[in-house]
Amino acid sequence: MVELFEQDLNDDGRRSSKGNQLKWKHDQLWYKADYLGYEGLSEYIISKLLRKSSLNNNEYVDYETEAIRYKTQVFNGCCSRDFSDDYQTITLERLFKTLYGISLGKEIYSISDHAERLKFIVDQVERATGIKDFGIYMSRLLTIDALFLNEDRHSHNISVLWDGDSRFKLCPIYDNGAGLLSDTTLDYPIGCDIYREAKHIKGKTFCESLDEQLDIAETLYGQNIKFTWQMNDVDAFLQDANLYSIEIRDRVRLLLAEQKRKYAYLFMNQ
Repeated sequence: MVELFEQDLNDDGRRSSKGNQLKWKHDQLWYKADYLGYEGLSEYIISKLLRKSSLNNNEYVDYETEAIRYKTQVFNGCCSRDFSDDYQTITLERLFKTLYGISLGKEIYSISDHAERLKFIVDQVERATGIKDFGIYMSRLLTIDALFLNEDRHSHNISVLWDGDSRFKLCPIYDNGAGLLSDTTLDYPIGCDIYREAKHIKGKTFCESLDEQLDIAETLYGQNIKFTWQMNDVDAFLQDANLYSIEIRDRVRLLLAEQKRKYAYLFMNQ
């Protein structure tokens, strides 16, 4: 357990459609408290399964579960190392507000064709930042969101790294806490039919269907990530996440087994 204090509180500028978690930065570590359910467990298990993918270690953020004492309360949550390396993390929404005085989110949804929306995001980010192959990055991000049921990827929580002047680079993939039906308070209470609810998850990047987002990304930019994890890997990682109840961990296991079956083509060993 880690004890954190008011001076450690840090609003990193990102926004969730469901409100904002308590976040702290202390000794080059970021901490996030669970807000609506088991966001920390989702961050943890997704990052561990990204180890068993074609991504390099520096292309995603690794999380650990953590019990957090703050004032008189103890929260479950997660922690990760700061990855900014003298850069600052800036969301695409804030970047476009800063550079052009416009809302990227509003611009995206002013376009009727869904494929053109994704092309707009990619083209505009590459133009603004000079980053190459942002389409490959978005393809990977949208694949991860579809596989792990992340319903909260929008212009306020897709980020790049910025030196504060003219240099930009890709941000490691992070912020997967809204995945795996982690919201047990508002939308997916314990005991709900997880298979039914998984079919109705709505995306927020450029259209409501996670599958359509993935199909469009693969059509435009190709398949850019593969996975090798098996269910015995899931079992081992979940066993170590003993801050969370058996009921919650069993629910996550069932979801991952179903998602692995649904997206079998993404796995190199199928």
